[in-house]
Amino acid sequence: MLKSKRWSIVFLLSLGGAINYMDRSAFAIAAPMFANDLQLTPGELGIIFSSFSIGYALFNFVGGYASDRFGPKMVFAVSMAFWSFFCGLIGVAVGFTSMLIIRVLFGAGEGPFASTLNKIVSNWFPRREVASAIGVATAGNPLGGALAGPIMGSLVLIIGWRMAFVAIACLGIVWLLFWIKIAKDKPEEHKTISREELALIQEGQQEQSDNNQETEKVSMPLSFYIKQPTILATAFAFFGLNYILFFFLSWFPSYLSNSQHLSLKDMSIVSVIPWLLGSVGMAAGGFLCDYVLRKTGRPLFSRKIVLVTCLGASAIFVMCVGNVSSAAGAVSLMACGIFFLYLSATTYWAILQDTVARQNMGAVGGMVHATANIAGILGPIVTGYIIQWTGAYNAAFFIAGGIAVLGALAVAVFVKPIPMQRENIADVIRQE
Repeated sequence: MLKSKRWSIVFLLSLGGAINYMDRSAFAIAAPMFANDLQLTPGELGIIFSSFSIGYALFNFVGGYASDRFGPKMVFAVSMAFWSFFCGLIGVAVGFTSMLIIRVLFGAGEGPFASTLNKIVSNWFPRREVASAIGVATAGNPLGGALAGPIMGSLVLIIGWRMAFVAIACLGIVWLLFWIKIAKDKPEEHKTISREELALIQEGQQEQSDNNQETEKVSMPLSFYIKQPTILATAFAFFGLNYILFFFLSWFPSYLSNSQHLSLKDMSIVSVIPWLLGSVGMAAGGFLCDYVLRKTGRPLFSRKIVLVTCLGASAIFVMCVGNVSSAAGAVSLMACGIFFLYLSATTYWAILQDTVARQNMGAVGGMVHATANIAGILGPIVTGYIIQWTGAYNAAFFIAGGIAVLGALAVAVFVKPIPMQRENIADVIRQE
């Protein structure tokens, strides 16, 4: 597999995703320590957790639009350099305000990652391999989260939380050097790609989806897509996924430390378990989606089955976490929740691949991802104040799961092929 250029690109993207999530997860692992040093209340810590998503959500769209205009290689390079710099800068924060500003800018740096990844997969893969490619490319995300626990926990104990962030930031710079040397925006630009692989990619990208083939040929205004129930329902379900994910990223380590009374060392170790299962789920989800597609021959139908089933199962497990009293029970249930959450994770992007013109993939994907990441702004703040007002986490788990259930139902009801008749296209273009 790795002898092919397209899968080599995916492997490199997976490593980038691992660094992405290691940087994010490291913050939550170190939170109990720096919150004490900087004298942050739970409400202030929730705001700082959420501040990441302010910059992140904005640059989901900016990065997606930029990848359409300037190419994903350049956007990835700038993004990695920017977020690595501000990851290291976390180590110089002196209080609430400075940490808030650094986290917003750190989030802005990571914002283009997912929509730009989707763009490069769209450029490099035949349609029948899209979900599998996205699954493998993003499997590094939860793997990075798993590595963050023991690595950050050890670094904090050895060199302190400030220098630990500087050390982790250096990984991004190393990845950046390999990316600049290896990556290309499109397969035809890669000098060493074989004629056979290039033909396979180009022919596979012409395969018809559930939509009329006009989706492959006509670039539509963004205003057309943001009015479509399919796109809106996908964005809302993605919001539900991200609400659980950012709750887990931000507050689960603190929950283990404060409610289950685990030490920093123990918390760093047991927090690996949900991430490892999530990594398996992320990789398996893409192959599962493509397997169902091969059996049914219906791309959109196969994505819906996987998304609705897996997101719904994840929501149920997460809601149950708030009702257990032991650390083992909480970690086990959350691990199952994260596994099913990530099993659904490739389907959101696969739905967009099936319904959006390739020329619009960056901008539409960025818009959907930005909408979804509003959950990262609201969720950690809401959770922080729930904890501050009630002194417990129970309601926070139930709210996170409930939103995901609603997202799964929205996809089941509203996600359908988008009509792309020539007369409709002409009407939209005239209106613009």
